[in-house]
Amino acid sequence: MSRLRRAAAASAVLPLLVVAACGTTTATGGDDAEGIFSARVDVDTPQLRAAKKAAGIATCEPGLGEPATGGLPEMTLPCLGGGPEVDLSTLRGPMVVNLWAQWCGPCREELPYYQRLHEEAGDKVAVLGIDWQDTRPAAALELARQSGVTYPLLADPAAETRAPLKVRGLPGVAFVDQDGAVTHIEYVVIRSYDQLRDLVAEHLDVTL
Repeated sequence: MSRLRRAAAASAVLPLLVVAACGTTTATGGDDAEGIFSARVDVDTPQLRAAKKAAGIATCEPGLGEPATGGLPEMTLPCLGGGPEVDLSTLRGPMVVNLWAQWCGPCREELPYYQRLHEEAGDKVAVLGIDWQDTRPAAALELARQSGVTYPLLADPAAETRAPLKVRGLPGVAFVDQDGAVTHIEYVVIRSYDQLRDLVAEHLDVTL
């Protein structure tokens, strides 16, 4: 290859290298070699605590049980907007766990249904939200406020629950029985309160 052609080839490759480098250095998070999302997000700041308090969101409550067979993963998540961390494996139901994020369009439509469940079935079924793979906790709390959400919210900005909960997309919902076992996980859009109520009856054997 002539010197001129080698120079032309090098100049054509250079822009591609520059673009690739920008993509890796400017991203706020991404998948590593093992497919685990990496993100450094502080979900407990004075501003976030104030936003959580203004929205009336309940504090997170750690579970009291030992890890259950077939239960939620032995994984500790922080409370969105401050509060106690929670080891998922210690939680007991009947409980509905909603996986959501402020960047998820269908999740925005679902939140009022979960809030209604929290209000109407709080003595029979607990509701817990997990803000999943979300790097904007302030926006998540604002969406919760706009949606009227007051049930406890955990944060999983690094998507650590992806593998154990087999997350393949949002929104999602998991059902945990009184012994702590996960009876069902489904990644589906909840389009009505009746649909959510029927799922609770089917997978937790609780009639509302």
